[in-house]
Amino acid sequence: MAVIAETSFPDLSLLRRGKVRDVYAVDRDTLLIVATDRISAFDVVLPNAIPEKGRVLTALSLFWFDLIRDIVPTHLITAEVARYPAPLQKYAAELEGRSMLVRRADVVPFECVARGYLAGSGWKEYQKTGAVCGIPLPPGLKESEKLPRPIFTPATKAETGHDVNVPEADMARAVGAELTATLKRLTLAVYTRAADYATTRGLIIADTKFEFGRIGGKVILVDEVLTPDSSRFWPASEYAPGTSPASFDKQYVRDYLESLTWNKQPPAPTLPPDVVRRTTEKYLEAYRLLTGKAL
Repeated sequence: MAVIAETSFPDLSLLRRGKVRDVYAVDRDTLLIVATDRISAFDVVLPNAIPEKGRVLTALSLFWFDLIRDIVPTHLITAEVARYPAPLQKYAAELEGRSMLVRRADVVPFECVARGYLAGSGWKEYQKTGAVCGIPLPPGLKESEKLPRPIFTPATKAETGHDVNVPEADMARAVGAELTATLKRLTLAVYTRAADYATTRGLIIADTKFEFGRIGGKVILVDEVLTPDSSRFWPASEYAPGTSPASFDKQYVRDYLESLTWNKQPPAPTLPPDVVRRTTEKYLEAYRLLTGKAL
């Protein structure tokens, strides 16, 4: 399988080249989303691509779309390249396994984050304030500790740089209380469904983020869902409060970069072959553990 760091489809209009995904306009109502093998860390795209990464992100999203289809509709039309419009067929080899044809939606400008455990930026904020995004939490919690119940902690979306955690009230002021309440309900419902399933596979989903959009006023789930890029997966067998468990996500790459004297500004250093290989293995292992199948 070829490694794809950047795509080029001259017949289509490139709408956005994100940190990982390239998004093309197919027609006024339809987009083509292609998951490349790019990887970013500390909000900088690294010079190395990670083999198989785009395929894992796509396959896992499709798996979860099916599992939560009764909770919320998604933007997915099809991921079967043979069903794509005729102009895309010439690119079938490049699109196979790493692309989705989706409905174009009016995207809500907030990341909808669900946290079931105290980790990452939530842990840092709790240490300073005893709360996360304005939500008071019990005193004395440890790093990675399971929260009394999952919480909804939205964040502003950033094309570059870090997303910024905000109180729910800030989101309500920006997009309306009714829409915020709907997205909170859906976020926690999808997270709970996924987290409960993951426990049957020996994994903990510590936290995850979703994006939602609207088509004709109807809310749908968009972008990727519950992948190693958007979620924190921990092996349940290694979990213990007060520690930072090994995870099936980009943390392995971050840990390597933290060992360097890099200022976390572009250009990023090149990853050595063994780090690239191990990162691929972690992404593939996450897929295998969650789905019970090898990709």
